[in-house]
Amino acid sequence: MKKHRFRIDFNSPVILGMAALSLALLIISMIFGSKVSFFLSAHRTSLLDPMQYIRLFSHVLVHSDIAHYTGNFMMILAIGPMVEEKYGSRHLLLITVGTAFITGLVNVIFFPGQAILGASGIVFMLILLASFTNIQQGRLPVTVPLVALLYIGNEVMRGVFTKDNISQLSHIIGGLCGAGAGIIFHSGKLSSRARAR
Repeated sequence: MKKHRFRIDFNSPVILGMAALSLALLIISMIFGSKVSFFLSAHRTSLLDPMQYIRLFSHVLVHSDIAHYTGNFMMILAIGPMVEEKYGSRHLLLITVGTAFITGLVNVIFFPGQAILGASGIVFMLILLASFTNIQQGRLPVTVPLVALLYIGNEVMRGVFTKDNISQLSHIIGGLCGAGAGIIFHSGKLSSRARAR
């Protein structure tokens, strides 16, 4: 009888890499103070500042504290590996980088006095993108529009009626990026029924 050796499988390099890098930055921030997180958060500075462009991406890797980090990465580690397996590491990396860039750019342009940090926009992108995984040829599961309506609608309502430190706009943009990527990846399946008629 052949014995199977137990081994750890790094099944999701993009998600695990992001979690590890964010944790390392959190530890550095805890040692050296919140100035580290602020330095990498998305906020407007001079166009001549090279860090201005790096911050458009780095803001999703820094978190204000351990609760902020665990809140985001519990969801990312739960959903992300399934999404990465479905769409591939390269595609997920491109979508993640694109989502970070769009949320960072919107914040810098429209909210110059505010700094954003954290991966909550990535969480919403993954939730919406994950809802597309059950799409079959020519069929759109009712869960896809329901997830989009509930998550994005909830963030719109929170943005209108509450004032807190959470950037609902980042959540909405993340969700829209995930929905847009899902539509692009599944456009052939969604239109196949229409072509068959």
